[in-house]
Amino acid sequence: HGEEHVAVETTPIRDDEGRIAYFVETMRVVRQASSRAAAQGLVGRSPAFIAMLEKILRVANSDAAVVLLGETGTGKELVARAIHEASAREEGPFVAVDCAGMTETLFESELFGYEKGAFTGATHRKPGLVEAASGGTLFLDEIGELPLSLQVKLLRLLETGTYRRVGGLDWLLADFRLVTATHRDLRAMVQAETFRRDLYFRINTFPIHTPALHERSGDIPLLAISLLERVDRKAGRRFSPAALEWLAGRRYSGNIRELRNLVERASLLADGEVIDLPHLIDLADDLPPEAGPAAGSFALNEVVSLATLERRYLAWARARPGLDAARLAERLGVSPRTLYRKLQGRAAD
Repeated sequence: HGEEHVAVETTPIRDDEGRIAYFVETMRVVRQASSRAAAQGLVGRSPAFIAMLEKILRVANSDAAVVLLGETGTGKELVARAIHEASAREEGPFVAVDCAGMTETLFESELFGYEKGAFTGATHRKPGLVEAASGGTLFLDEIGELPLSLQVKLLRLLETGTYRRVGGLDWLLADFRLVTATHRDLRAMVQAETFRRDLYFRINTFPIHTPALHERSGDIPLLAISLLERVDRKAGRRFSPAALEWLAGRRYSGNIRELRNLVERASLLADGEVIDLPHLIDLADDLPPEAGPAAGSFALNEVVSLATLERRYLAWARARPGLDAARLAERLGVSPRTLYRKLQGRAAD
């Protein structure tokens, strides 16, 4: 395996008149020795993102157990895949398991597999996910949701490296690299005795923090562009500078998952090649209240951003003489007279 490095691509973002408004950089983890120069799909340039990226590169080629800690929706499975694909096990399978809601019976049969006749309906032998992950990476998502009874079974697997299918007699040898993830505070759970201390130390060899979007808000335009490329490959749509600025100014309680949902819906609703501010404002009406800034609080840069967004929004409206002004005023929460005055005032600027 060759040396890992970071590939940086610079993309110009143009305004409605085709002029370059600013540039964004896309950073991807790339293995230099790979003939396909595969990118891992992680984009960003913020200090929080770079710190995470450095940890991924540092731990990838070891077999140390990694635990990913961060809020829901921060892309923990994507990080787990990046670790796998940058490791010596990249040719092996990547098997993801959602631990949330796992019952004891389901956990054992899914993880360890079962023999024919092990229970009613077991008409044939079924290999488990541990066996499926042999030679590769086993990713246990939301490990903090496992009840204590299942934590014991997982701990035994990790300590002995062996397991037995449900209904089986033979002990089988496990061969996987473990990556786990949770949005919970595992240390607090250990103190509360809802998570086993010995299991905590077994999985916590190398913790990596996956930053929330509010910790890397400068990456939002890059993420939005990357997500749009993934969900809208055929149509070739792009964001206007005003739309990117609007996206960057929002708060996302659902993090990347929420941003992806917004990008997907905007792509479906946009008529032309450019996703503009009004498309996003229409979608914002359907978002839960917590998706926006907290009531009664705002930052100075948000005030500046609002002024800029108003200017760009009104410029967009002036360029479309057939726009229904009454409907636009209603959506903006202002009277038609106020909207007309603002349009005339901006036109005179």
